Amino acid sequence: MKHPKTVTAVFTTVILLALVIVIGLVVVYSGLPDVAASKPEGAVTSWVLATTMDHSVRRQAAGISPDLSHADLAEGAEHYTAMCIMCHGGPGGEAPNYVGVGLNPTPPDLRESAGDWKPGEIYWIIEHGIKMTGMPAFGKTHSPEQLTNITAFVAKMPTMTAQDRKSTRLNSSHANIS
Repeated sequence: MKHPKTVTAVFTTVILLALVIVIGLVVVYSGLPDVAASKPEGAVTSWVLATTMDHSVRRQAAGISPDLSHADLAEGAEHYTAMCIMCHGGPGGEAPNYVGVGLNPTPPDLRESAGDWKPGEIYWIIEHGIKMTGMPAFGKTHSPEQLTNITAFVAKMPTMTAQDRKSTRLNSSHANIS
């Protein structure tokens, strides 16, 4: 025969779990949560999402080490200008345009935040994207060499000026940035 306290504890746990599931479903199906991109999340939600993303990227990218020594910065700059500058801005003060300004969460300004990531992490983000942020997975449309070139450009951005970017676009020679 089971101990009455054990049965009570198990029964209480099952009831509480069922109650949490029912309340969660009521909230989801009620439409009460505001999903508007024009309204920022609260501090706790923002912290949870940002911390989860940071740790996930660092874990997923462990062991990825793109060889940036032969990266073509000019090609990386071309791809960045075509696909990224609208959301992330560019070196030398080029601000994001209306696309990046309207996203929630707001895309990071890579002139400042690219230095927070290792090249392998930048590569992983470019290749796989980030769910529910507007950051697409370019690994489906770009070769590993192209992803490496974009990674090299992004990794160099915190130290670049607008003039550096313009001269990089004009100079198609390989640049060593490692």
